[in-house]
Amino acid sequence: MRILLTFSMFGFATAAMAGPQCTQEPKTKWQLKDEVQKIAVQTGYKVDVFKVTDGNCYELYGRDKAGKRVEIYYHPITAEVVKKSVR
Repeated sequence: MRILLTFSMFGFATAAMAGPQCTQEPKTKWQLKDEVQKIAVQTGYKVDVFKVTDGNCYELYGRDKAGKRVEIYYHPITAEVVKKSVR
C-alpha cells in the first residue's frame, strides 16, 4: 500500500512539473528557432537558454527588462506565448 501511494504521489508531481504540449505538427511547419528567439529578444528578453521541449514547444530561460528570471514557452508555429513564469 505504501509503495502504491509513493508512486502515485510521484506521478502527480511529475505531471505538475511538465511543460505544455504545443504541437504534433512536423518540424518542417515550424518557424525557425533563431527567428522565434529573435522575437523574444525584440520583446525585451535576455536569453540564457533557448531550446525545444519534449512537448514540442520552444522554451526560453532568461530575464525580463526588470531583471527578473523568466521561463517562457512559445508555440513553434505561431510564435505565440503558451505559458510564462516570472520569478
